[in-house]
Amino acid sequence: MTHGTIRVGVGGWTFEPWRGVFYPPTVKQKDELAYASRQLPVIEINGTYYGSQKPQTWAKWRSETPDGFVFTVKGSRFTTNRRVLAEAGESISRFFDQGILELGDRLGPVLWQMPHTKTFDPADVEAFLQLLPDKWQGHPIRHCIEARHDSFVDPAYIALLRKYKIGNVYADHGTYPEISDVTADFAYARLQTGSDDVATAYGDAGLDLWAGRLKTWAEGSHPEGLPRAGAAHAAAKAPREVFAFIIHEGKIRAPAGAQALIERVK
Repeated sequence: MTHGTIRVGVGGWTFEPWRGVFYPPTVKQKDELAYASRQLPVIEINGTYYGSQKPQTWAKWRSETPDGFVFTVKGSRFTTNRRVLAEAGESISRFFDQGILELGDRLGPVLWQMPHTKTFDPADVEAFLQLLPDKWQGHPIRHCIEARHDSFVDPAYIALLRKYKIGNVYADHGTYPEISDVTADFAYARLQTGSDDVATAYGDAGLDLWAGRLKTWAEGSHPEGLPRAGAAHAAAKAPREVFAFIIHEGKIRAPAGAQALIERVK
């Protein structure tokens, strides 16, 4: 295989404005995950950022999705929204102990989103990365980080992520820094500049551009034109898995955009 799997999805599945737009009128609310997971290969769970779930909830989510479907899971804000990341060990344990492993083979990377006020402190960030488990109860765990402060545009940050095999999240956003370096065996992009005034959020030209970029990542190369923090030390060229999510303000057109992008990367 010369390229890794590309999965394109959206954030969450419970969203009232999608009813009658993405969800046909015949789809009941209780069946929305079952429907969405058969239209899209991946969904980023955002609710876990705000609170924990019960083991039976995780198991239910798994049971409603088809083989091959993947959830990425946003880590708790109580872990990342703190002055000293090195003190997050207990919070990380609580997060994984809530029953996340009930997802089984549906579990993809865990996304740790830093607040926009969090600045890059190399020693503290490294201490945090050391706390992230590569396994939990014997199950392999992959992690990625979305940094939202310009101070993270630093080769030292990229070097730390690579040292601990933690993925970097590229944010296509109007305010947050663009950091497109690949630091793990997968790439992760959150596409947040789409518009509900466009039927497919990004339009044909934008979707064509992003399809090319996702394919380039999957082939193990770096997309032209995307800024890197550690450009002097490029990642080794190797096929890699790619996760991309259309998550824009309003997000009504996000599913249509994701489906259109899926067609372009097939």
